[in-house]
Amino acid sequence: MTSRRPFRRPTLLAAALAGIVAFSASPARADRCEDIANQLKSQIDGLKIGITAARIVYLSHPHARELSLGCRGASYSNELYAKADSRKPKPEFYELVARAGAIVFTIPKPDVLTGATRCIKRMGLLRGDTVKMRFRRLNMECSRTKTEASIAITRGKDE
Repeated sequence: MTSRRPFRRPTLLAAALAGIVAFSASPARADRCEDIANQLKSQIDGLKIGITAARIVYLSHPHARELSLGCRGASYSNELYAKADSRKPKPEFYELVARAGAIVFTIPKPDVLTGATRCIKRMGLLRGDTVKMRFRRLNMECSRTKTEASIAITRGKDE
C-alpha cells in the first residue's frame, strides 16, 4: 500500500497569489525605443508617432517624406532614418535630422548637423549616389535617387 501525502491546498494557493502579486506590483514599463520616440515628439514641433513594428517606430513630420527610429538591430544600437522630398534637401530637413539625431544619440546638435550635411553634400559625380562615412562615432549612410535623398544614422552596439 502506498501512502499519499495530503494535498496542501493552502500552500499552493499562497504561492499562486504571491506570483500574481509580484507581477502586478511591478509597474508596466515601455521599452527604450518608445521612450526615445516620446522624447522626440515632445521636443520637436510637428512630429507625430505612427505605428511600431519589428523594433521600428515610424514617425512623420512635414519636412521629411519618411522618418523612422530603429532600435537594437543586429549590428547597431539605434538607427535614425530620414528621407527628404527632393534630391537636394532644404535646410529645414537638415535641422530636423540634427534635432532628432541629437536626442536619439545624445550628442550635440551641431555635430549631427555637420555630419548629416557633409554626408548628403558629398554625393555627386565623383563619389556616386551612395556615400558611407563616420563622424563623431556615428555611422552615416546617404543615398539618393533621381527624385529624393535619404540618410541613415546609426551607432554601433559596442559604442
